[in-house]
Amino acid sequence: MKKLAILLLALLLLASPAIAADTIKLGAFFDLSGRAAFIGTPTKLVAEMVVDKINSEGGINGKQLELVIGDTEANPAKAASLAKKFIYKDNVVAIIGPTMTDTGMTVKAMAGKGKTPIFMTVGGDPVIMGGKFGPFDWVFKSPQRSSIAVQRLFDYLRAKGLTKIALLSAADGFGKDGARWIKKLAPEYGIEILAEESFGTRDTDMTAQLTNAKNANPQAIVTWTIGPAGSIVAKNKAQLGIDLPLFQCHGLPDPKYIELAGSASEGDRMPSTKLLVADALPDSDPQKAVIQEFIRLYKEKGYDKQFPINTHSGYAWDAIMIVANAMKQVGTDKAALREAIENTKGYVGVSGIYNLTAEDHNGLDTSSMVIVQVKDGQFVMAD
Repeated sequence: MKKLAILLLALLLLASPAIAADTIKLGAFFDLSGRAAFIGTPTKLVAEMVVDKINSEGGINGKQLELVIGDTEANPAKAASLAKKFIYKDNVVAIIGPTMTDTGMTVKAMAGKGKTPIFMTVGGDPVIMGGKFGPFDWVFKSPQRSSIAVQRLFDYLRAKGLTKIALLSAADGFGKDGARWIKKLAPEYGIEILAEESFGTRDTDMTAQLTNAKNANPQAIVTWTIGPAGSIVAKNKAQLGIDLPLFQCHGLPDPKYIELAGSASEGDRMPSTKLLVADALPDSDPQKAVIQEFIRLYKEKGYDKQFPINTHSGYAWDAIMIVANAMKQVGTDKAALREAIENTKGYVGVSGIYNLTAEDHNGLDTSSMVIVQVKDGQFVMAD
């Protein structure tokens, strides 16, 4: 009996490496703590949800996906350490994340050097552009580019005859990227920037910036930031009695924005993915069924109880789905996988319909976005 037990144990130990080798590892790092944890934590949950779905449907050509999860802690140095670990120790096939543009810029060149595809869930455009941080060949991102969000917003402003604006932007990578595109694209849309102000992402009062903006006599105020800072702008605007429409960026369509800003958010408008207004989409929209299935699974998991669905919710889903679809085509060789991802065409995702190219490692256009507004404490399609 003892010999049989030893034999069984030996067989189990021999089998374990084979089982481990039969999984495909994806690195996944997000801000699970720090100032962007409100985005990073639910992003991790969605990553786990979509991997569960893929595995339950047979995995990747018979192999199961395995997430190797890390917390970037809103710290670029921590993200760099994790990226190095993913590539050189864990031997992941690809990486998903991180959460913030600044962090993404830190690991951008590392992905290229380690020849490992990384599908980021960050908002800023620089991660998929060339420059001193290295080429973008190995870097992709699932959220809309800032340039696309600016174009969608400018389409709306021009249609409403709002051509004179004041700009408030955060002094971080994301805010600077948005401000850059706003200034670059404004002339094409006949929009004039009468005032430009910046603020720190941790600032708790923007009355000085708003006062300067008001004194420039714009027709509207545009703010480019994520997190609580956007809600503070809305509250300060109401406190100052500034009777101008406020437009936020594509990073703020989130019930948390309304919760933090309260009644001051009423009427505020912003570009968004279609997630927040899924039921208002026409049945002819190819995304509608995909979004509704995502919402069903998200609620089935009970995630909505702690993290209500927001514009960020689908980014990890789309990133992992695109990577998984590419692996089903070409396997796990990193160079072949990178090329397959780059040639993704017509993928109908939660955040849009993706058509990637060698020149565009995002693949979304303005049709992937809608303008939403806060009405009676809820997000609805803007008038």
